[in-house]
Amino acid sequence: MIKVSVIVPVYNVEKYLRKCLDSLVNQTLKDIEIIIVNDGSKDHSDIIIEEYSNKYSHITAFKKENGGLSSARNFGIERATGEYIAFVDSDDWVESEMYEKMYLKAKEHDFDLIMCDFKEIHENETKVYTCHLDHDLFTKEDIQKHMIDYYPSAWNKLYKRSLFKNLQFKEGVWFEDVEFGYRLLPYVHSIGIVNNPFYNYLIRKGSITSTVDPRIYHYIDNWNGILDFYKFHHLYERYENELEYSYVRYLYATFIKAAAKYDRNEYECAVKKAIDQVNQHFPNYKKNKYLSQKSLKNLYLKHFNHFFAKIIYMKEHEHE
Repeated sequence: MIKVSVIVPVYNVEKYLRKCLDSLVNQTLKDIEIIIVNDGSKDHSDIIIEEYSNKYSHITAFKKENGGLSSARNFGIERATGEYIAFVDSDDWVESEMYEKMYLKAKEHDFDLIMCDFKEIHENETKVYTCHLDHDLFTKEDIQKHMIDYYPSAWNKLYKRSLFKNLQFKEGVWFEDVEFGYRLLPYVHSIGIVNNPFYNYLIRKGSITSTVDPRIYHYIDNWNGILDFYKFHHLYERYENELEYSYVRYLYATFIKAAAKYDRNEYECAVKKAIDQVNQHFPNYKKNKYLSQKSLKNLYLKHFNHFFAKIIYMKEHEHE
């Protein structure tokens, strides 16, 4: 029986692909399938994929027209047969014991979701990050409280395959992990934690995380879609506090910091849009119960304005 299906979307990553696939074929967990989805690559990725799929029987390779990361993931999900599903971006790599340790954790209490820590690999340094949790969660109430700190990346997790019965990644957008993760959480009943940095996340020039592009506004579009999803499924009233806090945190922190890579005029437009959207959806957010907890982050969120935005912009550009 296949324990874990690892889905690897591939698009023009011939420079990095071997390192990624080597880390997967050398996993200590043996009951594993690796599903490679070539999403219309135009480089020599297909040659590498064919080489590995011919050599390793537990690799299954597919090729499709380019549809983006979410499309490739959804394509892989439909073909996965494992108890659990994992995702690896094809320019990243994982530690050899990652899926064995995470699967063993999954089976401890039949967890729906398992998360591990990770490393960010920069050109001149490596940073270790936690998944923002150091203990398991067994109740819907605890998972609900964790929403305000949830790290939504798809790749440092194992998902019980049944979670995808009625959910897919939204296609055609950036920051699809955030959009998917916050739609998923209401259906998760338990979360297991493995506090080891098993995943290596490569930050490279030209990747989405370091490129300035108008699709940065998908942050706002995605979050407005999340609110609509909760309302449509009659979940909004229960999760309103967590949604309000998370909405403000993403628009005033994550979105603003990313938009600071623009020129000043574009940045100021982005700041204005963020403030307008928060005022439209959550005009009384400063009364949110999670903002009453004393921290520098909450102080910033509670008092965010154009002045704070100018400081962020100057800090982003001070070394130019």
